[in-house]
Amino acid sequence: MDDHRELLKDSVRAFMAGQGGRARARALRDAASQGSPGEHDRAHWRQLGELGCLGALAPQAQGGLELDVGDVAGMVQEMGRALAPEPFVQAAVGAVGLLSLVAHSPLADTLLPRIIQGRLIPQLAWTGPGQAEPAPGSARLVPADGHALLQGLRHEVLPGQGDGWLVLAQSGGAPVLCWVPAGTAGVTAVVHERVDGTTHAEVRFDRVRIEPRQQASGPLLNEHTITRVADNCRLCTAAELLGAAEPALQATLHYLRTRKQFGRPIGSFQALQHRAVDLYAQQRLAQAAIDSATSAARAGEAWSIACSRAKARATRAALAICREAVQMHGAMGFADECEAGLHLKRALGLAAWLGNEPAQRARVAGLLSRRGEMAGDEPAAIRTTTRMDWKALDDEEFRLRVRDVFEREYPEELRNPPRRLRWHECRRFYQRLGELGLLAIAWPQAFGGAALPPGKQLIFMQEQDRWGVARAPDMGITMVGPGLIRYGTPAQRDRYLPAILRFEHMWCQGFSEPDAGSDLASLRTRAVRDGGDYVIDGAKIWTTFAQDATHMFMLARTDPTAKKQAGISMLLIDLATPGITIRPIRDIAGNDEFCEVRFDGVRVPLDALLGQENDGWTVAKSILASERIYLGNPRQSQNALKRLDAAAASLGLRADPVFMDRLTDLRLDVWDLVSLFESFAAQVQRGEPLGPDVSILKLIGSETYQRLAQLGIEALGADGARTGAVRLGEASDDLMSLFMNSRPATIYGGSSEVQRNVLAKHVLALPDA
Repeated sequence: MDDHRELLKDSVRAFMAGQGGRARARALRDAASQGSPGEHDRAHWRQLGELGCLGALAPQAQGGLELDVGDVAGMVQEMGRALAPEPFVQAAVGAVGLLSLVAHSPLADTLLPRIIQGRLIPQLAWTGPGQAEPAPGSARLVPADGHALLQGLRHEVLPGQGDGWLVLAQSGGAPVLCWVPAGTAGVTAVVHERVDGTTHAEVRFDRVRIEPRQQASGPLLNEHTITRVADNCRLCTAAELLGAAEPALQATLHYLRTRKQFGRPIGSFQALQHRAVDLYAQQRLAQAAIDSATSAARAGEAWSIACSRAKARATRAALAICREAVQMHGAMGFADECEAGLHLKRALGLAAWLGNEPAQRARVAGLLSRRGEMAGDEPAAIRTTTRMDWKALDDEEFRLRVRDVFEREYPEELRNPPRRLRWHECRRFYQRLGELGLLAIAWPQAFGGAALPPGKQLIFMQEQDRWGVARAPDMGITMVGPGLIRYGTPAQRDRYLPAILRFEHMWCQGFSEPDAGSDLASLRTRAVRDGGDYVIDGAKIWTTFAQDATHMFMLARTDPTAKKQAGISMLLIDLATPGITIRPIRDIAGNDEFCEVRFDGVRVPLDALLGQENDGWTVAKSILASERIYLGNPRQSQNALKRLDAAAASLGLRADPVFMDRLTDLRLDVWDLVSLFESFAAQVQRGEPLGPDVSILKLIGSETYQRLAQLGIEALGADGARTGAVRLGEASDDLMSLFMNSRPATIYGGSSEVQRNVLAKHVLALPDA
């Protein structure tokens, strides 16, 4: 996030800290429960004006700051944290946004300064009954002698009480804005209490007299610009939702750490830990979706999709977090004195405005349908045959050149394979990528990598999935290389890194053991010093493609007297060394991807040690972080989504609203995963070490992949149990292999349960049992 955006958030946070937002929210609620809906705090509203918040989006010519909507979203998030009950988004984003479209009119000249200074609370009246979108046509302005008459009904007018109504209406087929002061004849307003103590109104305008100075229209006030203002409101409401949820999650985590039951903190119970991690995952996804929207282009359907996606995810996250805050606090959570209920009520109130989560999914599906086929499926129109500085290309040229490489170099018969490929099947293609400098796309250029920024890494993955390019069956690029770059000696880097890039060495991982599994601290394989060698005895299991590998990076216990983690070292092993036996293991899909590897008196030189002796746990955590960002990358889910899209089209399922809602839900999951991945990839690109929170990528990515594969099987109906390719119209696909490939995704690289344990302990700081 930009520094100026952080400064804005800090200033709003400091202001809100002393304003008693929760107390004002309670006061409004209590007044409403007594049958007299309370007025908003006018003094606080004026202070918001003095701080510049109310004019953040307004033109500078009108006294505003003319900031970006992303800046305002950051401010609103802080207001959400404080549960500030004022109708900020409706006034400062909705009303100001609409008036800015008629900025040079007498109406804007009159209203904007008063709103910006905090002297006016406008009520935004722009949606009709049963509508989540602004609809000018459901209120009409009819010309009369020297004035006009306003007729129509406005629904969900927020706030329910204020100084008058800013009405979006239609006149002569064009949108028009009208200002109707409170108390005007012909207006009937029915005020309804909302669950969070705020109010909204249903307002009927019956031949309300509108003078020329009370109305404004113009070419900038049109369907597209009105939609853009509504999308700004959706984005800022998403930020407010997330803000309202964040303190609820923090309070819940504190309660889990401190509340004791049966003599131990309830946060040590694994069931509660895993539920807390899932809430944290939703929070991170919501932040990623909001960040993605704030950096998107500010117009067109892509912008609308980004804002609806942010609102959908923030709604899901906030409601889940706040519901669980009540549940995890137990009986106290249902008591009024606990603030969990305040946060839940605010989330409910914000979720309903401008469309709840299902409405946002339906909107995204409709926007995608109007866009037609996804862009970017056309064949490459540029040839690439030589190595180049890929990092220096602009994104469009980079995409086309990568696309050309895949289309020309990758064998047609290997596209979207039903299983992971063996090395002999795809070796030539990956060697060709190496020749072109597209092998180690995230490595620094000094070590032979392409050093691609996160955006280009995602483009590369998208193009892989577009063409059905299989993942390379080698861990040298994704794990050993980053480990050597960070912990290796100059001699080790010189020896191993070029060989990895030339595929002279093929690497497998030796972490899990027959009785250890994911519990790496319980390793029993030993490496004992004997002169200038280590002598290794023990066994590794679930070692992917060890039968094809030339080398293994492994963990072994080098100090049996030390604490479990402290006595482990990382070793680099040549699998041709005497004493090593490899036994393939067949999986449930009938493939022999896994192996058991036994070590009987295997001698390796002391310079096989990577990092410091007995500090292999540190090296392993770093390598696993590299693996988890790789295993958590969105390409598997993107590929599954693309195949599911194609199957839906061929099977006629796009006309099934239930199926399409489920598919859109998963599509949003994939997009949010992409945004979250981008944030971690940017961290790597900046040279910052990955922390334990990277486990969230592996957790979300693998479970999203499984849900997509499951829906694919269900889409086939009676053919859902068939193996091999199933005919889908003029095409065919093997969706059963997709399902089978997705099953181990939540196991390898640390199971989902292990990832939740890591996040619970090292990110959420929940206590041990």
